Amino acid sequence: MITGAFALLLITISLLQPLARRLGIAPSVLLAMVGTMIGILATYLLYTPRTDVFNTIANVFVNPPLDSEMILYIFLPILLFQTALTLEIRRIFEDLAPILLMAVVAVFVATAFIGFALSPLSGMSLVVCLLLGAIVATTDPVAVVAIFRDIGAPARLGRIVEGESLLNDAAAIVLFVILLDILTGEQSLTAGQGALAFLRSFAGGVIVGTLLARLAVSLLPVMRDLPLAQVTLSLALPYATYVLSDQFADVSAVVAVVCAGTVFNLYGPARIQPESWQFLHSVWEQISFWAASLIFLLSAILIPRFVEGFTPIDIVLLLVVILAALAARAVVIFGLLPFLTTFGVGQEVNDRFKIVMLWGGMRGAVTLTLALSVSEHGLLSDEISGFITKLATGFVLFTLLVYGTSLKPLIRFLGLDRLNTRDEALRSQFLALALSDVRQEVETAARDYHISPRVTAQVLKDYEERAAGAAAETNKLEELKDWDRVRIGLIALADREQQLVLEHFHEKTISGRSVSRFLTLTGRTGDLTRSEGRSGYNKAVRQPLKFGLGFRIAQMLQRRLRIALPLAIRLADRFEFLLVYRILADELIDFNNLRIRPLLGDRVADILQDTLSIRQDETIQAIDALRLQYPDYADALETQFLRKTGVRLEETAFDDAKHKMLIGTELHRDLLRDVERTRKACHTRPKLDLGLKTRELVSAHPLFADLPRKQQKAIRRMMRPQFATPGECLIRRGDRGDAAYFIASGAVEVRARTHDIRLGRGDVFGEIALMTGGRRSADVYALGYCHLLSLRAQDFRALMDQHQDLRDHVAALAQNRQLMNADQDSFDMEDPVVSVFGPRADDISGHSAKHIAETGDREDSKAESHYPEAESPADAAGDADPGVGETGLDTDSAEAEEEAAATAEDGKPAESSDEPEGTEAEGAEPEEASPDAEEIDEPGPKTSEETASG
Repeated sequence: MITGAFALLLITISLLQPLARRLGIAPSVLLAMVGTMIGILATYLLYTPRTDVFNTIANVFVNPPLDSEMILYIFLPILLFQTALTLEIRRIFEDLAPILLMAVVAVFVATAFIGFALSPLSGMSLVVCLLLGAIVATTDPVAVVAIFRDIGAPARLGRIVEGESLLNDAAAIVLFVILLDILTGEQSLTAGQGALAFLRSFAGGVIVGTLLARLAVSLLPVMRDLPLAQVTLSLALPYATYVLSDQFADVSAVVAVVCAGTVFNLYGPARIQPESWQFLHSVWEQISFWAASLIFLLSAILIPRFVEGFTPIDIVLLLVVILAALAARAVVIFGLLPFLTTFGVGQEVNDRFKIVMLWGGMRGAVTLTLALSVSEHGLLSDEISGFITKLATGFVLFTLLVYGTSLKPLIRFLGLDRLNTRDEALRSQFLALALSDVRQEVETAARDYHISPRVTAQVLKDYEERAAGAAAETNKLEELKDWDRVRIGLIALADREQQLVLEHFHEKTISGRSVSRFLTLTGRTGDLTRSEGRSGYNKAVRQPLKFGLGFRIAQMLQRRLRIALPLAIRLADRFEFLLVYRILADELIDFNNLRIRPLLGDRVADILQDTLSIRQDETIQAIDALRLQYPDYADALETQFLRKTGVRLEETAFDDAKHKMLIGTELHRDLLRDVERTRKACHTRPKLDLGLKTRELVSAHPLFADLPRKQQKAIRRMMRPQFATPGECLIRRGDRGDAAYFIASGAVEVRARTHDIRLGRGDVFGEIALMTGGRRSADVYALGYCHLLSLRAQDFRALMDQHQDLRDHVAALAQNRQLMNADQDSFDMEDPVVSVFGPRADDISGHSAKHIAETGDREDSKAESHYPEAESPADAAGDADPGVGETGLDTDSAEAEEEAAATAEDGKPAESSDEPEGTEAEGAEPEEASPDAEEIDEPGPKTSEETASG
């Protein structure tokens, strides 16, 4: 009979889905209504004296064989894991502040509002009222998210609501468990101890869930070609995490499952094939649908039992709960959420959408399940259990029947379901073009299939009339400002780029390691374009060309601890990312010419072309900077990409041959096995050697190349290899000197007060402050990727004392550099070079003066190296910047002079910059044109940061 009842529930669930669509209400609302009706009918059939025929099956619904603990253990892990599995995790991190506010802070605010509002009126203790508040604090976002998608609301609103539900389930359940333990006497905690217990349970769940998920992800490659095994492993993960956290680790099982799903979603796509990941998602979507529907229906069936004995005073208390919950949510949405925008940690949310979020705070299955667990708790009195279950159940019914049924009318009232003028104009233009294309295709098909012209004419006439009607509406497009048209085109480009990323992922030319980052980028590009227009698009597409926090941390590990592997991985990731980013820019240019130009016209398409061209140029510059430093690795990556493309074309050819019955199944499988072997080989990314081995850098440096091997070995012990990125500030004016730097490859720019000096391979910088004992007299920025050898102050002095020739030459360089750094109109130096190396200061000064006299002409021309064994001026800048000599600019090259002038003009930072060392100067983004202006803002000049990134 239990099996029959289960089958009956599944049939009911399947039939309610089309009915909910036809009625225009959320499925969860209809499930609650039908579940309540089933509960009422089952109760009547079980206790009516008129018949006993249905007693057996009615008893299954009135007294289900599942208690609250079983329901939580069976259904909750699946629901939490699947929700985390479908979220755009990297996009969630962008909106983490509002999500945490709506999830964690809102739970505490709602619990407090409801608890303190009920306590004076209900006669119950404050802990009981707070327990009720924690139970009803968790929200169900299904209906709201579905409606947001229907009306085309910004995607970030859906992410905020989904993230809120995911995390507030965890926060509410942790708070519920703590309060329940206090109420039953199992714990006796003060407010501070309760907060610590909450944090310990929450943090412990994060740790356990993360560790178990990383273990499961590491096992996925073992099952690479077995998608059924991968799905089975993913299904075992939430259950294992829930049980271990709840029964053994004594941490929040809900938080652990959420973290496990997040980590699995973050790292899983890189470990399995794209089609296997799609298959896993499809299976999980089906499992989650069953679980969500069953838990909701089973909980709703118990509603008649929960509300039994409802009195007038309970109705008053229910109204208090409703008002308190609504007030708490309003305080968070309208009071706290705007503060995030004020402090720059969240984007602004439109007031109309805030109203929808306020009214969309529906409660669902989790609230009912927690209420069921209270009703079954043996240590709670009947009075407390009845109080909590009646009010919690009544509140769930109110939110579903009132909020759920009135949400769509509210959206229509606010006008959120209507297209704006821009979208209406675009719709008309697109419809006119599409119908014209369809008409031509229909005419061609009729001719190919020899259909009578009499029949064809009628069909073609219908399309002509529809296209003419749509074309008549396109005059609305002329009413739009130019910046509106450009925004339409940029949104189309962002959406198309996301589609291209998915196509490349499915064709296996983009690795799973990269696809999530690209999808995050394209999603952010679309959001910023919709909110900020062209300036938002430029800001989004330039962001990945910068060096982020992860890169800086890897760089710090290499410098401080000499751990180079994270930096090599980051640099290899950047290489792979930039290559694909360039390909996407090429494809977007074609899309702009083929699809957007006919839709929006030549003027807008030309503006979009300029925007894409600037993006493409900046990407190519960033690639070239890396290619100059690591040419062999660039060739290896491009070879790998071509091999991936070839493998994909092979597979497509074999599939087409099988579909056309040219080859049989057995031969097809054999060919695919060969393809898979080739794919595995070309999907192994080559390792990047940073070239930061001290031995090679010291041996190749012109200053040390002629020294005996023993002396080179002694120098290597003092030196620290250092990797610098384009635009990085290596030395800042006014700082105390703590190290000197020897350039092994690359180029840097010394930015004095009145002019700039470029230094290349073989040069030294940062030594002046060490020799004078003063502060830094200039800023120094890396012009490209540089390999440096850094020497601490005390080691620098020791090295100079040990090597007379090296000391003399560095002193000469320092004094000459100080002359170049000084104001050209005044030769008085505040801190003349005074040797701090000992009693041989006079010799050094004399030698320095002699050296300057001999080499002054060469220094002024900036065309020759200091050393006979150095490279020619054309190569002296190393691998980072053509035209840069070892001591400055190559005046024989016109291109070098122009580039130096551009860099000096665009890239020179303000003297009073407070930017910390190791970060990039923030460049101003191009501003969007005024809405009242007819002319479109043309792309502005690149900032210093953008130039340096190239």
